[in-house]
Amino acid sequence: MSHENKFKQQVRRLYHKLIIAFGLIGIAVFAFIYVALNPSILHNKPEETEIIAIPQVEGKIENGIHMETGFVDEEGLAEVIQNCTNCHSAKLVTQNRMTKEGWIATIRWMQETQNLWDLGNQEEAIVNYLAINYAPQKKGRREVLTNVEWYSLKD
Repeated sequence: MSHENKFKQQVRRLYHKLIIAFGLIGIAVFAFIYVALNPSILHNKPEETEIIAIPQVEGKIENGIHMETGFVDEEGLAEVIQNCTNCHSAKLVTQNRMTKEGWIATIRWMQETQNLWDLGNQEEAIVNYLAINYAPQKKGRREVLTNVEWYSLKD
């Protein structure tokens, strides 16, 4: 092999090493800047999150009913509208009647299977609203018949 070919090979190797070195330096600089802008990642704790206030209930309320959703206008209405009607109709809520435990179990099921987010400190207000306003009713579609004289039909 000639001197010229050996020299070209050495230059190529040096060139590749320089490319790798500059690439690693670039990655290190990027990582340094990222850590400088996000110091909380070094402490393995999440950044403080901003608490967002619940908006006031929008829409017309007549005779204690929120007209757009059909929900009862009571404390917790805004939280229920904000969290429940994002994914499904208000009718799905109003047609169901459950105890507090039933509503909590339904929320857990939605969180485990339907990607419902963590309700955080709003969960208590939501569950209380639902348990009070959409609790099981003791009577069915009609009152139980009492004091009825039954008779037999004749052929």
